[in-house]
Amino acid sequence: MNWAIVTGGEICDNYVKKIIKERNFDKVIAVDAGLDFFRRVDMQPDVIIGDFDSVDSSSKQFFINKSNIEWVTLNPMKDDTDTEHAIHYAIDNGASQIYLFGATGGRIDHLLANISLLGIGLEKNIPIIMQDSKNKVQMIQNAHNFMIKHQHEMPQHYVSLIPYTPEVKNVTLKGFKYSLNNYTMGGFNALGISNEIVDDYGVISFDDGIMLVIESVD
Repeated sequence: MNWAIVTGGEICDNYVKKIIKERNFDKVIAVDAGLDFFRRVDMQPDVIIGDFDSVDSSSKQFFINKSNIEWVTLNPMKDDTDTEHAIHYAIDNGASQIYLFGATGGRIDHLLANISLLGIGLEKNIPIIMQDSKNKVQMIQNAHNFMIKHQHEMPQHYVSLIPYTPEVKNVTLKGFKYSLNNYTMGGFNALGISNEIVDDYGVISFDDGIMLVIESVD
């Protein structure tokens, strides 16, 4: 099952609304202030999760009497975030792939925490993709021929590779402007930033480690 989670960061309303409609997700979760987005664009989520400390009270009131919505109310005194709880909820209810919207922008600590949550997908073997109007972020581990399609309609389409472990060993890049062959990435540098795909696909392989793959457009 393909799930979408909309949380309370910065959201380009028209973009996210278009993606949700086009991809026809099996289930859509609104997380706390993410509920404000659904009211603005006149859409209804399947599940609403949160401790509701940041959502506009009028948005909560607007949806509270709507039918066919499951509410999961969380205690604000907890060890996980609302977004983390939503990811586990989706996985526990059959998600095989999760798209995460509204997880970027705003506070840097929230952004870094949300990026770390992509690792839940590695643990559960379920792809989690963080996406906004300019960026798509994935976390991959021990990748063999991980493929990224060249977005020919986007002339400024960049791919950045950022090690998430101290070392990512034997990195090989094919189909990229800047190729690598069995190179160990790591340390405090920006080697993997702003690469470009020159073939129909860019192909990433490495033997050991965890890496963030970030597709961006200017």
